[in-house]
Amino acid sequence: MKEKKTSLWTLFWMFAKMGAMTFGGGYAMLPILQREVVEGKHWASEEELMDYFAIGQCTPGIIAVNTATFIGQKQRGILGGVMSTLGVVFPSVVIISILAGLITNFSHLVWVQNAFAGIQVCVCVLIFNAVVKLLKKSVVDKRTAGIFLVVLAGGVFLDISPAWFVIAAAVVGIILKNLEVKGK
Repeated sequence: MKEKKTSLWTLFWMFAKMGAMTFGGGYAMLPILQREVVEGKHWASEEELMDYFAIGQCTPGIIAVNTATFIGQKQRGILGGVMSTLGVVFPSVVIISILAGLITNFSHLVWVQNAFAGIQVCVCVLIFNAVVKLLKKSVVDKRTAGIFLVVLAGGVFLDISPAWFVIAAAVVGIILKNLEVKGK
């Protein structure tokens, strides 16, 4: 008996509901994915879901979008991936569009300007906390500490695209790791 294909609308709607209910990124999406994809639709096993989620973390972009794309692609190919991706971002686009309109209409008010000044400080702290967490996980030996210091100095004193730092750090990381392996 041939298995019924998942409709593109089903993919879009399921991920739109997830996109509307997950705040704070892809980690908040994991319990909903577990319930919908594994227990409800039986589209993937728990192991497959964790693989998708892990790949979503490792690839550039937003975890929720990457994971939705992988699941949609598995269900319906490229078009399924596109529909799942559109579904997960649709609620955010709508909410941001509404907020942008409201902010534009009220941005002249002093209390709105003061609120944004406070929000900017809060965002700086949140970014700082994320950097500290990443730093603890990333700078784990002399090799990574050296790369960190060189990139930090380059970022402070040079006016070049951050993409060049990423490429150079990747190349240096590969070279240093290969030299370390050959030395053993």
